[in-house]
Amino acid sequence: MSNKKTFTMDFNGRKLVVEVGEMAKQAAGAALVRYEDTAVLSVVAASNKPTNMPYFPLMVIYQEKMYAAGKIPGGFLKREGRPSDNETLTARLIDRPIRPLFPDGFMYDVQIINEVLSADTDCTSEMTAMFGSSLALCISNLPFTTPVAGVNVGRVDGEFIVNPTQEQNEQSDIELSLAGTKDAINMVEAGAKEVSEADMLEAMLFGHEWIKKLVAFQEEIVAEVGQETGEFEYITTPEPLVEEVTKRAKAELVEAVKVPEKLARAEALRAVTDQVVSEFEEKYADLEKDELRDLLNYVANICSDITKKEMRRRISEDKVRPDGRALDELRDLDSQIDLFELTHGSAMFTRGQTQALALTTLGSMSEYKIIDGMDDEITKKNFMLHYNFPQYSVGETGRYGPPKRREIGHGMLGERALKQVMPSKDDFPYTVRIVSEILESNGSSSQATICAGSMSLMAAGVPISAQVAGIAMGLIKEGEHYSILTDIQGMEDHYGDMDFKVAGTAKGITALQMDIKIAGLSKEILEEALNQARVARLQILDNMNAVISEPRKEVSKHAPKVKVMHIDVDKIRDVIGPGGKVITSIIEQCNDVKIDIEQDGSIYIMHHTQEYINKAIALIEDIVREAKVGEVFSGKVTRVEKFGCFVELWPGTEGLCHISKLAHERIGKTEDVANVGDVITVKVIGIDDRGRIDLSRKDTLPKPPRDPNKKESDDKPRGGGDRRRSSRPRKPRNK
Repeated sequence: MSNKKTFTMDFNGRKLVVEVGEMAKQAAGAALVRYEDTAVLSVVAASNKPTNMPYFPLMVIYQEKMYAAGKIPGGFLKREGRPSDNETLTARLIDRPIRPLFPDGFMYDVQIINEVLSADTDCTSEMTAMFGSSLALCISNLPFTTPVAGVNVGRVDGEFIVNPTQEQNEQSDIELSLAGTKDAINMVEAGAKEVSEADMLEAMLFGHEWIKKLVAFQEEIVAEVGQETGEFEYITTPEPLVEEVTKRAKAELVEAVKVPEKLARAEALRAVTDQVVSEFEEKYADLEKDELRDLLNYVANICSDITKKEMRRRISEDKVRPDGRALDELRDLDSQIDLFELTHGSAMFTRGQTQALALTTLGSMSEYKIIDGMDDEITKKNFMLHYNFPQYSVGETGRYGPPKRREIGHGMLGERALKQVMPSKDDFPYTVRIVSEILESNGSSSQATICAGSMSLMAAGVPISAQVAGIAMGLIKEGEHYSILTDIQGMEDHYGDMDFKVAGTAKGITALQMDIKIAGLSKEILEEALNQARVARLQILDNMNAVISEPRKEVSKHAPKVKVMHIDVDKIRDVIGPGGKVITSIIEQCNDVKIDIEQDGSIYIMHHTQEYINKAIALIEDIVREAKVGEVFSGKVTRVEKFGCFVELWPGTEGLCHISKLAHERIGKTEDVANVGDVITVKVIGIDDRGRIDLSRKDTLPKPPRDPNKKESDDKPRGGGDRRRSSRPRKPRNK
């Protein structure tokens, strides 16, 4: 028997319906959320015992089932496989605002599964899953009591829109996703077309007002169907042990924190921690194996907590950062381009101990990435940025394999930032791929990727509209007092309260991402962080522009050249030919030139050598060319008949010059004027409804003086065969 309960809300003119108690009843919490025709089932499950992992083992999964859009998956297996980039990024989007709201010491394995069961692409399934994830947690017995919600915000013609449709998104100059509680925003992801800091802040505050309504709706549901919080074991450090370790290690750890260089500081901290752990292992050697292991983990964690508190104290009270910089000071900057000869574009950007190498490659329009998602049509993606983070960049060893969630997320952030300044395919008909190799990392490698990627595009000759730079901001907040940090490094990110990445041009913001570890941020902190980030961004742009300030006029000599031509849609079949024979012949004649034909008649021709591109264009022009009455040609005589001769106007196209049109005077036979192989000048005087072309040589010759003794009948044409049947031009062909 079902205990289903239904709750309904009008959300800006769209129906939001929540169903609880019917589906997935054995899970800790479950809710089916319908947003108009979009439906997402959000389910929460948790382990029975806490884990021994060093971090909270929360897993968020977002799955787009293709049946939700009435589609069958592509490929051979015909079933959903590895997550798409959008599924991975959405899972991260949900994880980021939820994770910090679990209580300290709660170390149970928690999984949040979101399955898209029905997809209306105008009603966001991603934000529906965000809502469902929070609600499923809140109605469960898990200690998650602060509801969160998320919305998308766009701006069309100066007006903000909550959860815009696909059509509105295409017109919008802001693409913002944000999440928060009823009190504050705690996650932001955005792309924008060079908007100001003030406009971006206004968009965030607009979105938060709608988040408050969604949170209030969740609170109503929880009040009616929510469970009591269960009894859980919290992993807390014994206070006597804290005092003992602090007394032994604090002084040495405080000194180690003062070491300015990253690796040296890490080594100093590690040496102190290892020494203290070794001493406690010896001191408590009589404990059972499991008890001793847990105790030593506590000791290491206490040392980490001491380090964290000292770093935060030095920043908050002494205004001293780990590497000695002022709070708003950038690390040393270095920009370089053209590091490799054969790559189409290369650049390296170094900020302190973070270094990104970006390589740009140009390819044909047919080398796009196919995205078979929930949209009605398959998306063709002609700009990509891929981010690689090898373990050696932080001086470590580790697993190598497919890109992890973090690499996919950082790559998409960089792609979003640079996409805003990319030219249209009409202005630059290439597929463009950037690969960022992180060679060294001490924080903010995603923003270094944006800087290197922007310079790499310019060096490759991609006509981007402006240079783009990125900067990561941090926060240390103690009570009501806070310090905003410019250009955070790894330690400040790890022990700080915020990672706020802002990318943009000199004109405005192109991408933004924010994660925080505290409950939320006030308007004042957000505004100050955005303005401080702008000052730093302009300084970075100055450094980059000193190396390259505008795109090169030509692409690299090693990059393929491309030309675009347009033909009538009706002529596409002529260019392709039966079974593709014509286009294959063109490719072979032009040294394997690449030819991409669009349905609108656009033809993209690419090759490393301009000569072969020009040859291919000429061949295609000959195929699609049409004669016009009045045009004059010098053509070769290809066939001679009693009634006249056939003249080739261009390869594949002929017309008939009747014997009466060969000269002003009467001609005894065609051969008296024209023989096979002769080149004669003719004028197009007519084209019938079957495309047959009539030519005249006479009309290109000076008209002789009229003979007063000549009879008018002498000017009439003589017979000589069925000229209409014989004047059909040959079908276009390739020679």
